[in-house]
Amino acid sequence: MVKPLIFALCVVFASSSLLAQKPGWQPSPGHTQVPIWSGSAPDAQFGPPANTETMPEPGEVDNVSQPTMTVYSPKGKNTGAAVVVFPGGGYQILAIDLEGTEVCDWLTSKGITCVLLKYRVPHSGPQWDERCKCQRNPKAPMALEDAQRTVGLVRFRAAEYHIDRHKIGVLGFSAGGHLSAAISTHFDKRLYPAMDAADKESCRPDFAVALYPGHLWFRKFELNPDVPVTRQTPPIFLLQAENDPVDSVNNSLVYYIALKNAGVPVEMHLYAEGKHAFGLRPTKFPITGWPQLVETWLRTIGMISK
Repeated sequence: MVKPLIFALCVVFASSSLLAQKPGWQPSPGHTQVPIWSGSAPDAQFGPPANTETMPEPGEVDNVSQPTMTVYSPKGKNTGAAVVVFPGGGYQILAIDLEGTEVCDWLTSKGITCVLLKYRVPHSGPQWDERCKCQRNPKAPMALEDAQRTVGLVRFRAAEYHIDRHKIGVLGFSAGGHLSAAISTHFDKRLYPAMDAADKESCRPDFAVALYPGHLWFRKFELNPDVPVTRQTPPIFLLQAENDPVDSVNNSLVYYIALKNAGVPVEMHLYAEGKHAFGLRPTKFPITGWPQLVETWLRTIGMISK
């Protein structure tokens, strides 16, 4: 009886493992993921193998080989503004609910179209290397390629999505905050060969929001040189907690200084408490009120009506 019992336990544990590693992510009913690349994504050989996407934990996505965008349209008033959302996850996984679908629920309730980007991970953005105490770039900037492609696609399909092609911004958390900064400074040239008419559209965001961003602080107190701020960088909103244990507040500080020096409109909010990865979920700290600050800022820069 021992061997059958052991076999039965193995089956149970294997089944539990399969349940924990649910394949792929699907949006809520009524929303459809759309592949952003018509064929094979550029630099696919550097990404995870095809069809290996899983959800290692509820609300997390890993091994994204086929990036998609999911459009969430407002059901009532439509401001004409749109935001492409980049979930965080250290360029290892995507916090697709905490920093994705929940954000889209908030934005659409304010009359803003939300485009949730499921970009390629892992190893698609800069990584911290303990050996040199510095940022190491990936073999290919797949996440930035996906971001450029998506902003171009949204602008190309602006009429279809009932949005103003001059009011398309980006919003990202943690690694996604870095991606917001990256596309805000890398829009003059695509990192991949143009594939269709969408790639002839500008991929410059009209505004960008970076929440508890990472990968911006370089060496002692310098901005990562891979984020070349110029006067053409769009208006930026920054927010972070000073006790963030994952991404130092220096990430926001060095970016803010570079933006100010370049004459780029920037608004920054720093809070004593809040730590990291709070998303929109309520806490006892004042930083929980950040969505209202973003809404006020969007009115200030003319992206939504006052």
